[in-house]
Amino acid sequence: MEKSHAITALAALAQESRLDIFRVLVQAGAEGMPVGRIGHRLGGMPSATLSFHLNQLRQAGLINFRREGRSLIYAAEYAAMNDLMAYLTENCCQGDAAGCGVRACDGSKLNAKERRTRQ
Repeated sequence: MEKSHAITALAALAQESRLDIFRVLVQAGAEGMPVGRIGHRLGGMPSATLSFHLNQLRQAGLINFRREGRSLIYAAEYAAMNDLMAYLTENCCQGDAAGCGVRACDGSKLNAKERRTRQ
């Protein structure tokens, strides 16, 4: 990951609501979550505010979306998240990030039961 991409991603996550949204989407797994459910999980965040924050995260490359009928389904970009974590920890433990216990996350590994309990 380039330094400029890391700065953009960190800047997007430096805002409390965006960090909360990103955490919800990471927990949702690779299938993602409809906008309405994201707003509900965040205590009824106004649609315009939610849309603004989702757009900021999307522009930073941390999330993506797809259309299903009339619904927009947002999902975390696990590769971007893992790249950011790798960038931040590349010099950890004298260059051995694996020795620090930092591991990659793959949202597709959440089973259906885990997804239901996290939604």
